[in-house]
Amino acid sequence: MKTEIKIYEQGLEEYPKTSAVIGNLFMILWIALGAVACWLIYPLIAWIYLAFAVIMVFVVLRKLVCTNCYYYNKWCNIGWGKLCALFFKKGDIEKFSISPSIKIAPLVYGSFTLIPLILLGISMFKGFSLFKLSILILLILIGYYSGTISRKKTCAKCKMRLICPGSAVK
Repeated sequence: MKTEIKIYEQGLEEYPKTSAVIGNLFMILWIALGAVACWLIYPLIAWIYLAFAVIMVFVVLRKLVCTNCYYYNKWCNIGWGKLCALFFKKGDIEKFSISPSIKIAPLVYGSFTLIPLILLGISMFKGFSLFKLSILILLILIGYYSGTISRKKTCAKCKMRLICPGSAVK
């Protein structure tokens, strides 16, 4: 028996390409700041963090989340529907809300801020500097913006908002 999927009809068919560019620049900055914070403790940790972040964001989550999304092969708020379509075949939108990846995604994105913050705290305890404080402030600001303001704005216009467990608006 096929389940009826309720799409938010007033949502954007496709997001502006500029939002995808800006969103990706923020994502790259977020990952880069996290890698810098890790580097301050031990360079190898930074390389592991960087590899983990890039693989999870641009490959694993795209396969697990975006293949089942309405925006597959379309411009979503960050353009990953298009990216996903280049590498993976279309999934089933009915599996979107029950996919384990929906539970994994917040943990992955949360780790982008939490791991560097912890390591940065350790590094600052060993030796304070304005550079470290700047990285700390930028990481907190980007993490906050991404998790609250940006999510609310993009979720409000998303066709998936009614079925997405991670939607910031219902």
